[in-house]
Amino acid sequence: MASVTASFSSCFHGENLSSSCSSLFYRATLISSPSISGNEFNGSNRFIVLAKRLSGLEEAMRIRREREQQNSSAVPVKRRTPLRRLKVSPRLPVPDHIQKPPYVSSKLLPEISSEFQIHDEEGIARMRAACELAARVLEHAGTLVRPSVTTNEIDKAVHQMIIDNGAYPSPLGYGGFPKSVCTSVNECMCHGIPDSRQLQDGDIINIDVTVYLNGYHGDTSKTFFCGNVDDATKRLVKVTEECLERGISVCKDGALFRKIGKRISEHAEKFGYGIVDRFVGHGVGTVFHSEPLIFHHRNEKPGSMVEGQTFTIEPILTLGTTECVTWEDNWTTLTKDGSPAAQFEHTILITKTGAEILTKC
Repeated sequence: MASVTASFSSCFHGENLSSSCSSLFYRATLISSPSISGNEFNGSNRFIVLAKRLSGLEEAMRIRREREQQNSSAVPVKRRTPLRRLKVSPRLPVPDHIQKPPYVSSKLLPEISSEFQIHDEEGIARMRAACELAARVLEHAGTLVRPSVTTNEIDKAVHQMIIDNGAYPSPLGYGGFPKSVCTSVNECMCHGIPDSRQLQDGDIINIDVTVYLNGYHGDTSKTFFCGNVDDATKRLVKVTEECLERGISVCKDGALFRKIGKRISEHAEKFGYGIVDRFVGHGVGTVFHSEPLIFHHRNEKPGSMVEGQTFTIEPILTLGTTECVTWEDNWTTLTKDGSPAAQFEHTILITKTGAEILTKC
């Protein structure tokens, strides 16, 4: 399932700025000049160069504004009809013989467990099985994405595949969540509830799958294209996946958690994308959501990774603001300005020398 909500919300929207931004810049203004005699410049095609010294911050902001204008004019974003809540069908049944997580019997949102989830060999084997199933379900769900298909149809297919494999769809009943998968379309950051809305040509959709198999959760998500998606949104999706890959690349036994957010931020800022800090990654295993909380933006979170530990990394990037609005269902969260958002997620296992991605087919 998508990220756990953090207790704060603000984000620096970066740009493709080199490390020299902290130093002073010079901006030169070229002014065409007629011929000048004497000790002054002469010639029909001479210029007078007027230089103004700016601070690094001023210059950085100027570059950012110019690039935003260039990006908006060179790569137009297709205007979409804003999302609205449509009909949500009743929750689907789960056979009695399938093991269910403890929170299913309550509509209360569970507390985030304070314990890290570190596994022995048997636990790792079960995590691999749960995550492998989640990955296969997600890939199958992606094949259903096309214009006219409803998110409710995707939910039904996901639900059926999960129970056919003897597992429970983890989102179903989590804090009262009514469906078996999260489907977040276009400006929906995360936690979208499947309903009767038909996908449209040019949409993007994040499908977030979590399964509970033999007492362990496997959690993953991916953003898919529906038909002909505009180039600006395609680039957002591509960079978001690259941010996830870069975040994973710094993970290993003893590595600091804050390196994840630093590496993700460095890449996202090159393109001027917003990094949503309200939603975070989390520990996952026998418990759906636990410490450590994984921040995807620059942060000073203490702590380091431990061999045998499992958690998710799941950055959300936006083309516009990172401010959000949440519908009355208390789940569906959209960008405040209606700009597209993209997300990718993997569950990883920390090893001595790196990280094993568990949610790969």
